[in-house]
Amino acid sequence: MSEHTADQGAARPTPPTRSPYRIEPDEGPQTIGELKAALAATDPAELAAFTARLDAVRTTDPAALNEVRALFTEYRHVWVLRTHPEIQEAIRAAADPYTPTYTLEDVLGGEKSA
Repeated sequence: MSEHTADQGAARPTPPTRSPYRIEPDEGPQTIGELKAALAATDPAELAAFTARLDAVRTTDPAALNEVRALFTEYRHVWVLRTHPEIQEAIRAAADPYTPTYTLEDVLGGEKSA
């Protein structure tokens, strides 16, 4: 393999998940510590929000574990939104005023009014 080919491969970031649409259980941060580290590297404001919400969970509440699990899942999704190249490209395209847009009628082939 030539140096040029190796450089091209290095230019493409490895997606954090196999799919931009789903986080499989074995993908991404698996512990609260790993999630905090991932959020810190990606978006410190999201880390602060996650930590504040985690700190607010009342551990004497019988539903506390479910609350922590739901919060963990929510912020794993936030992490993927901030790190997956396909999602980032879709966000950039959605914010670009020059990206073509289509109406529901365009997509489904509805009739246009005269």
